Amino acid sequence: MRLDKFLKVSRLIKRRTLAKEVSDQGRIEVNGKEAKASTTVKVGDELTLRLGQKRVTVRIDRIQETSRKEDAAEMYTILKEEKVGSVENDID
Repeated sequence: MRLDKFLKVSRLIKRRTLAKEVSDQGRIEVNGKEAKASTTVKVGDELTLRLGQKRVTVRIDRIQETSRKEDAAEMYTILKEEKVGSVENDID
């Protein structure tokens, strides 16, 4: 399945056009390599998405052409979620 379609069907990104834009900006990696919207993904692949101030790493568990909102989260497992790009000041 194409990366942009998986992101939309799994609801990691709400719209396919937005998924395409994010991919084309180089903010998504598949198995550690920068990926374009047309990259083919399969079960077992790890995706790293940089969205705003967050970096999310997920593993693809299932691929299906369509999904209901309730079932979309079953298509992947979140492996890691971290904040990036923000500097916090410690004042003692």
